[in-house]
Amino acid sequence: MLDLRQLRQFVAVAEAEHVGRAAEALNMSQSPLSRQVMQLEAILGLRLFERARKRVRLTREGRAFLTEARVLLTQAERVEALGRRMGRGEAGALTLGYVEGAVHAGLLPRAMRRFRVPRPEIRVELRVLRSAPQFEALRRREIDCGLLYTPPDDDDPDLAGLRLMEEPMLLAVPADHPLAGKRSVMPADLDGQPWVSRPRALNPGAEDRFLSACAACGFTPDLRFEAGDPATSLGLVAAGLGLALVQASMRTIIRSPDVVLVDLPWYPLTVRLHAAWRRADASCLVTEWLRALRDA
Repeated sequence: MLDLRQLRQFVAVAEAEHVGRAAEALNMSQSPLSRQVMQLEAILGLRLFERARKRVRLTREGRAFLTEARVLLTQAERVEALGRRMGRGEAGALTLGYVEGAVHAGLLPRAMRRFRVPRPEIRVELRVLRSAPQFEALRRREIDCGLLYTPPDDDDPDLAGLRLMEEPMLLAVPADHPLAGKRSVMPADLDGQPWVSRPRALNPGAEDRFLSACAACGFTPDLRFEAGDPATSLGLVAAGLGLALVQASMRTIIRSPDVVLVDLPWYPLTVRLHAAWRRADASCLVTEWLRALRDA
């Protein structure tokens, strides 16, 4: 295996055409430099220089080898510079998982802007995943950090978590629904109303928490429709097919004249967004991403 130091020494001698001047430029003695060049020739089984009393000249093979040596040394410098930029968090790649709520809340876009503006060379891959699959993707090292609704357990030996934000839920009602014009909506107003909910198969625990919260508030929703994403839920609401709950930040996104969002200050459930990452991950990029999330 060639030694980059030997290559640099060879190039210095080839460019100076004098071992003494090359040794001076390299800040080393002439004899060790001569030995290094001869050792390189022995490794290659190739005569690189024609040696005269005071000067050395490249052989034809030596000139060809010089061209390739310069290319290799330039590439080595680029690799070293890239490694240093990666060590400072200025280059590299980051794969992030996220739930849709992180986009609706504006958290992901704000954090991405804070993270990317000073680091334009970093490649970021975004993967939309529910919370549980993000845990598995973190453990398999398929993503570097996750944005999710449910944090890892405090005693999880592999994953760490951080709560980033919390926002209340709003009631989405059809614009022509009697509740759309009420100044305040109470639990009794919602009892028996048709409802658009998330598919139970996506997260049985979430549906159980929703139904328990409704019962605690004193009403029972009539779950008639299931929608896998907020856009579909709101489409069904706009069509007059039922009511739905959405996170408060959706107020800035919804532009449909057929949907009205109503505050429910008494409703206990909220949307919480957390970050999760591997405890043993000392990556500078992950650290900087977490800082961007905290500041977003």
